[in-house]
Amino acid sequence: MSSNQVSGDDFREALSQIAATVSVVTTDGVAGKRGLTVSSMCSVSADPPSVLVCVNRDSDVCHTIRENKTICVNVLKSDQAYVSDAFGGRLAESGNDPFLCTSWNNGVTGAPQMVNALVNLDCYVRNELQHGTHFIFVGEIASLQVNGPGMPLIYRARSYELIGRSSSLPLEELEYSWERYT
Repeated sequence: MSSNQVSGDDFREALSQIAATVSVVTTDGVAGKRGLTVSSMCSVSADPPSVLVCVNRDSDVCHTIRENKTICVNVLKSDQAYVSDAFGGRLAESGNDPFLCTSWNNGVTGAPQMVNALVNLDCYVRNELQHGTHFIFVGEIASLQVNGPGMPLIYRARSYELIGRSSSLPLEELEYSWERYT
């Protein structure tokens, strides 16, 4: 390791301080039905509507996604840590099928959609890139569903956190001008 290279431990510690939503990414198709918990999901584009997820290249789920070419990003609600734990392999009964912990429908792509997730983003995988230890999958959204009010499950500092309602005004209600501040 060179003297100016960041260590893996330092990198993981720094990123653990950044809050992230928790999602369960599912897939189904010729390679089978699988799922895993991720905190590395973000929007890519509004045209076409797309998101990306990052999955460890050594994960069996990674190989299944690469073959099936479909994913559903199921963004979890704040009271659904048990679903995250089931798909993250953290439960004592880890031999159990994690899909049994909640109810599912099949999305347009065939990927399992969690019935009571905060949001479902059902996608066809349009691009993949391997970088370091992970594959980055870009999913073009074929259908989406917002399942009512709720707060997302947040992961930070290696634990789940609750977030409260903000007392600030929504951006749409703010009068904002660059000229005002220059």
